[in-house]
Amino acid sequence: MSEIVEEKGTLIQRTGKKKSYTVLIAGMVLLAASVIFSAYTYRNSYRESVEYGEWVTEIKEEIKAVEAGEAEGDLAELNMWKDQLSEKKAAKEKPYAYGLTLVFFSILLTGKGIYNVVRGVSTAKPDIKRLAQAGLLAALCYIGFAFFKIDIPVGTEKTAFHFGNVFCVLAALLIGGFWGGLAGAVGMTVGDLTTAYVTSAPKTFLLKLLIGLIVGLVAHGIFKLSRSHDKKYIVGVTLFASVCGMGFNIVADPVVGYFYKTYLLGVPQDLAKALAKISAVTTSVNAVVAVIAATIFYLALRPALRKAGLFVLSERE
Repeated sequence: MSEIVEEKGTLIQRTGKKKSYTVLIAGMVLLAASVIFSAYTYRNSYRESVEYGEWVTEIKEEIKAVEAGEAEGDLAELNMWKDQLSEKKAAKEKPYAYGLTLVFFSILLTGKGIYNVVRGVSTAKPDIKRLAQAGLLAALCYIGFAFFKIDIPVGTEKTAFHFGNVFCVLAALLIGGFWGGLAGAVGMTVGDLTTAYVTSAPKTFLLKLLIGLIVGLVAHGIFKLSRSHDKKYIVGVTLFASVCGMGFNIVADPVVGYFYKTYLLGVPQDLAKALAKISAVTTSVNAVVAVIAATIFYLALRPALRKAGLFVLSERE
């Protein structure tokens, strides 16, 4: 329901809220289905991918031995087998990774559904500008990860230096924590699902969403960055919010990654520890790049977007 009130001689429409159970029901149904699907794919295709991974490791060791002159073999044939087995391994991993990603997404959807029931849903028209910018920033997150990265192989797994976090932080600064985090989560999760990092997609979805929420909370929830301030204040808050988001990621990425790989992917603990250590290094470098680049981009875009009438955050946020 909405009401028309008069304020200072001007008619203003205040939009009310109404309870909605649609998102909650959809989230719960999707959660149940995704959990069942994940359990099924883990017992079938994902276990087969583990076997392929063991074969790939064996062939890599054989290739090293041949290259060192410690064994005889056809390197071209061995590399061909390695590539074929790696492709089969990736194909078997995908269903389980998709299932886990849906689990994480459905949990978020269920949480939003609970919020809609408790707090109600606004009857105002959706913010098309913010939605469009979220889509654009999600695409930039995908490009920053998928095309601007340096892979670091560790056994049958990988980690990487990349620019994806730059646009995840920038999104939270420009359009707020929730929408910015969602843009980062969607963009970089799609990047994982369409590359060799497919098994990292569920972890990516969770962590990038949290990065956005933290940056948005600090920048807009606490320091009200969207309001008019002097330049020093804007620079300081932008840097501090970016550091908070990336500082969280430096700690959370290797820690969450270790438990995720050990208990959900079944990676041996020694390899999971090695991946966590290397991830701590790559995440730290990615964080420094993200803080510097996102701050520069935000300071350049903020006045331009304001002038063009495309700054979607209001003075009240």
